[in-house]
Amino acid sequence: MEVKNLYYYFQQALSKENCKKIIELGNNKIEQAKKAGESTEAVTIGNNHKSAIVKKGGKALNDKSLEELSIETGQTPKSIANNSYVRDSEIAWLTDQWIYDLVYPFLKTANKNAGWNYDFSCSESFQFTKYSIGQFYGWHADGVGDHFGRYKRYIPGVTPLDKNGEVPLGYTKNPMFVGKVRKLSITINLNEPGEYEGGNLKFDFGPHTEGKRFHECTEIRPQGSIIVFPSYVHHQVTPVTKGTRYSLVLWSLGPPFK
Repeated sequence: MEVKNLYYYFQQALSKENCKKIIELGNNKIEQAKKAGESTEAVTIGNNHKSAIVKKGGKALNDKSLEELSIETGQTPKSIANNSYVRDSEIAWLTDQWIYDLVYPFLKTANKNAGWNYDFSCSESFQFTKYSIGQFYGWHADGVGDHFGRYKRYIPGVTPLDKNGEVPLGYTKNPMFVGKVRKLSITINLNEPGEYEGGNLKFDFGPHTEGKRFHECTEIRPQGSIIVFPSYVHHQVTPVTKGTRYSLVLWSLGPPFK
């Protein structure tokens, strides 16, 4: 899909006080989950960490395809995929209404001003993400936007659970999400400048993009900055090399593109 603007951002959109409040809320949720014996480890497609993007140990295989890596290493693409991780971070889910009230005006403004005007009607829970030193998120897209990407209804006792006993990928218990796809993604930087190094949000606009293919979003380094982009755009978070990176992510849903 061709669009004029592949992302839209607002610098220092949220106050320092609100950023600090969200960080405290997210960290408390993570600690509560750990005390309850629940995992706070982020998962990716298939509820596992195997993918062809980032090697074990946190070394990012930035900007390279499986085929390129296969030629460089002499390994088969399947072997590379089976010995790689796509994601390493801790997460908590936030559903506080005051956070939606803060963020939604920026979401709506970006959707209009960027020229997308995508039809969306609801949003998932906020994902609070904590990246410590060496942690990352490899190349991925949040959604595909077509009818194959629609959320399916999870039916207890009928829909089989995944190997971890969780609702399988692509299914939902929320009736508002059924039949819808992720249209717009939001990332909010909660840190003050200098609190971490590395951990850059980076876009891949594709090999035939006019101009530069890859872009590191330094625009959102100021605390409280918000970036909005179509959920089908590929992106990553590079490994954190110093400090701890805190972010807040939201996906907004609507009918599949026609």
